[in-house]
Amino acid sequence: MDGTEGNAGQPGPADRSHRSSVSSVGAREVQLKPKHQPYKLGRQWQELLLRFTDAPDDDVAMDEPSLQFRRNVFFPKRRELQIHDKEVLRLLYEEAKGNVLAARYPCDVEDCEALGALVCRVQLGPYQPGQPTACALREKLDSFLPAHLCKRGHGLFAALRGRGTKAGTGEQGLLNAYRRVKEVAGSESEHEASLSPHYRAYLLKCHELPFYGSAFFHGEIDRPAQGFLHRGGQKPVSVAISLEGVHVIDSREKHVLLGLRFQELSWDHTSPEEEESVLWLEFDGDNEGTPVNKLLKIYSKQAELMSSLIEYCIELSQAAEPATPQESAAGPASAPGSSPPPTQHPQLRRQGSVVCSRIQHLSTIDYVEEGEQIKRVKPKRSTSFFSRQLSLGQGSYAVVQPTESLEQG
Repeated sequence: MDGTEGNAGQPGPADRSHRSSVSSVGAREVQLKPKHQPYKLGRQWQELLLRFTDAPDDDVAMDEPSLQFRRNVFFPKRRELQIHDKEVLRLLYEEAKGNVLAARYPCDVEDCEALGALVCRVQLGPYQPGQPTACALREKLDSFLPAHLCKRGHGLFAALRGRGTKAGTGEQGLLNAYRRVKEVAGSESEHEASLSPHYRAYLLKCHELPFYGSAFFHGEIDRPAQGFLHRGGQKPVSVAISLEGVHVIDSREKHVLLGLRFQELSWDHTSPEEEESVLWLEFDGDNEGTPVNKLLKIYSKQAELMSSLIEYCIELSQAAEPATPQESAAGPASAPGSSPPPTQHPQLRRQGSVVCSRIQHLSTIDYVEEGEQIKRVKPKRSTSFFSRQLSLGQGSYAVVQPTESLEQG
């Protein structure tokens, strides 16, 4: 199970930024609360899998949980920038790197190359002109770039399946980015200490990703009807929930399908006892130019966990004090090869970016609400949770009002 509600720790920097989690072979994760006892959870692991996953009974019976040290979902990014302990920075860097290489954090090619270049600096040392660096990169390319950017196919079929990049482009772009990584003048002679600025630079770059630090859940959504036969079906997705919002990510195509801040959505879940285990996300949109409310249905046995986590993140956001300019800044030390992060990151909003929403790829229920009735398409659940809206300041979610033409239609 990917993440569940919990509380941020209090003691030292490592305890605050990290929290133990229990994980199974099937990549189901549970972030532990301070009061949890790992031994007792291990004894109850099969019960948890049966309740919150779709794993076959045979797999559940054979599964063994493992205790891991992972980033605390509820630790704010602005406080992460205030950490100076090199071991804590290394732990945060290693986890972020693992998420990037596994494409759990979808990144554009340029961003993958920039992040991979920092990994090169950490693992291979400073770039030295004339050294056989290209060979070292080629042999360990999957240590620096996500696997889908490292595949080298052959023939017409591979060419037809190629997505986004030409053969060798990632490798050459990685080498160019490696050359551009700057060193810090007067850095400490100790190797591990000298790497701290590069750990920080990697984390700063990851902070630009809207889903950094999220808890991840497994689910499926309906495919839009396509073609003459109206074939739809379902596609696997991962749902990333952080202190900032919710992102639905295509597990196969490695790009974002929907990204919403908490101010932009309403949500609820239904349990198997009611109909089926579903997380509902409701947000504003348009249908052929007409403003409508859109309802996305995410099938997952983890719907209850996701709903609870969303609610808890919103409670934390409402209780948090407004960040001061000093807390929102890039931090006391500049990272090598990178300037302080701006308030906006236009590279993440460029057309075609993998972190931009692709609402046209979603199959949603579109409707206009009037009182208790739905005028367009009436979903099975049409009462209680439409009134569950947030008031988090300007830009809050608001139900679209019906027009005369819609009432008549």
